[in-house]
Amino acid sequence: MAVDSEFTIDELAREAGTTVRTLRVYNERGLLPPPELKGRTGFYGEQHLNRVRIISRLLERGIKLSGVRDLLDAWDRGDDLAEVLGMSVQAAPAPPKPAGSDVETTIAATDLAERYREIPNGLARVVAVGLYEPADATTYRVKDPKLVDIAAQLLGAGVAPARVLDELDRLRDDCDHIARQFVDMFERTAVREFRRSERESHDVAELVGHLSMTRTMPGRVAAELIGQYVARYLEHVTRELGDVLPDET
Repeated sequence: MAVDSEFTIDELAREAGTTVRTLRVYNERGLLPPPELKGRTGFYGEQHLNRVRIISRLLERGIKLSGVRDLLDAWDRGDDLAEVLGMSVQAAPAPPKPAGSDVETTIAATDLAERYREIPNGLARVVAVGLYEPADATTYRVKDPKLVDIAAQLLGAGVAPARVLDELDRLRDDCDHIARQFVDMFERTAVREFRRSERESHDVAELVGHLSMTRTMPGRVAAELIGQYVARYLEHVTRELGDVLPDET
């Protein structure tokens, strides 16, 4: 151990039972505060060592790097992290549903057929799109509540049933394509690299970080791009109706 509890990055790695490469990953992701520079050498202290040990404990519990960052932020705010670590992780309560967004869990086949009577083989279409699935000979149950909710809102807004199913079908195909591409990149890079590694703690940490990114990035990127395109296509509408729309629109 260095004098006065000061560590170079190599010494910190040895004390923490990890590797320099892992510590650099933590630095890059903002999990570890920067060292104190003395000349051209960076020195770490006991607080860095404690932080690395906490990160290791969190990763061992299966918490993603993004979740580790949130917990460390709580620690920096003065929250009792020891208490957090001693408690089982509780799922965050689901946000309340918007008024009118509740959908039925089952529906009679006759009612569902009536809802989509304008569409040839309507029942087969809603099953193919992934909205419902047969429960028995006379009843269908909801397969994807979110899609059913979206379909109900579009129908309520006056969109023709055939158009609703067509757009949902395209949406599912587009989302499937995006998901497959990101997962393929994850497998071809992070997973392949992990399989070639020694599977030490830093290798696991990197894999967990890439996995977390793969799970969240496609949705964030898609939402941002769609938002930009929607705003662009709505420009002519907002210009035309600007005198009657609220300023925040």
